[in-house]
Amino acid sequence: MRRLLTVFSTVLLSAAAVVGGAPAAGADSPGGDIEEALATVPGLTVVSEDPAPAGFRFFELTFTQPADHRNPHGPTFQQRFTLLHRDFGAPTVAFTSGYNVSTAPNRSEPTRIVDGNQLSMEYRYFTPSRPEPARWAQQLTIWQAAADEHAAVQAFKRIYPGKWLATGGSKGGMTATYFRRFFPGDVDGTIPYVAPNDVIDPIDRYNRFLANVGDPACRASLKAIQRDALKRRDELGELAKADAAKKGFTFTTVGSADESLELAVIDSYFAFWQYQPASACASVPKAGAPAADVWAWFERIESLNTYSDQELTPFVPYYYQAAVQLGSPEAYDSYLRDLLRYPGADRPSTFVPASVKLPRFDYLAMPDIDFWVKSQGQRLLFVYGSNDPWSAEPFELGFGSRDSYRYFVPDGNHGSNIAQLPAKQSAEATATVRRWAGLPDQAPAATRSAGFPGFDADPLSVSRPPL
Repeated sequence: MRRLLTVFSTVLLSAAAVVGGAPAAGADSPGGDIEEALATVPGLTVVSEDPAPAGFRFFELTFTQPADHRNPHGPTFQQRFTLLHRDFGAPTVAFTSGYNVSTAPNRSEPTRIVDGNQLSMEYRYFTPSRPEPARWAQQLTIWQAAADEHAAVQAFKRIYPGKWLATGGSKGGMTATYFRRFFPGDVDGTIPYVAPNDVIDPIDRYNRFLANVGDPACRASLKAIQRDALKRRDELGELAKADAAKKGFTFTTVGSADESLELAVIDSYFAFWQYQPASACASVPKAGAPAADVWAWFERIESLNTYSDQELTPFVPYYYQAAVQLGSPEAYDSYLRDLLRYPGADRPSTFVPASVKLPRFDYLAMPDIDFWVKSQGQRLLFVYGSNDPWSAEPFELGFGSRDSYRYFVPDGNHGSNIAQLPAKQSAEATATVRRWAGLPDQAPAATRSAGFPGFDADPLSVSRPPL
């Protein structure tokens, strides 16, 4: 269930939980040393300094956070961050993928646009950034995660007193939006990428989108290979069994390897449009193709062992939040119903271990965020892809939105960004981001940081996340 999604809290962050203050003396001067500046930030530990391209310094960090921001003097945990430092006087971008933090020194698109510093954070409950003991219902909410980012941004303003932006892709884009809703004054602009907005969970727009995305021939070929795979589940199941044995996979959470295979087949249609270009339709195997070819195709699109315990474990915090706050798409499987052995299983709760108790779904969380964007949102720039299923229910600007924009990349998937927009829109969006960062429309060529292979890529989780 490659899907996504939050809870409204009326509790305000206690002032005692805010780590901040005036900029450290001399930290923002051209001759300041970043290591010395980092040493002035309360609760921050420099774990290591790792290699980075010329002109940058890259640090792995931990930052002490309250396990519950409503109880700032209670238990704490260490949250992982990375810092890509270029210049104390440059704008700073707060980035999160919404999952684990990447420990490679790379830049998100807004960081490249403003040629700035980048503070990247790991979302709470993604290991090792998890409080012990874990109290999921009290500690893993969108407000608690927003309070994490608030505390970190305020702390780092001691050494980066200039303009700040927030960004993230997919669940990270949602996280950036929620952060801005609860702490609207922390940053000067927010750039969420492909961030879904499942306002009322039972009302589903995704299946209508999936029924019409792309061209009819491509949709038909995808549905045909799904039906073929379920008819040949014993044959493909043997390949999946051999692969699971080789990798040591088990299937306790979903119940069985057969159920994992069925769920993966259902989700392959969604996953195809999420990550593949329309041109990949030509690679879809025909029904009756050799099992090895069908297996290889699913390995590229949605592995038939995707829902093993070992593959699920890193993403349980996501599925938990999808089940209790964020919401998720309805399974797109009506044309497969006669072949299903586990109807109704393709939902977030299936992917959460029984040991983690799920509270009642919070139906106020997403409408609260949606209403804030429409009525009070300022300096928000949303980017979506027209072929991306997660863009089927996007954030919408409303009567109270100010200096805010929304763009769709034509034929774009879940990797859509500003650079992929039509030239005029791309230039407009780039100029907007730079304006929010206090910069001229275009950086002089002589002052731009050079691009580096593998460096100028969005710092997402190494493993492909569900959302």
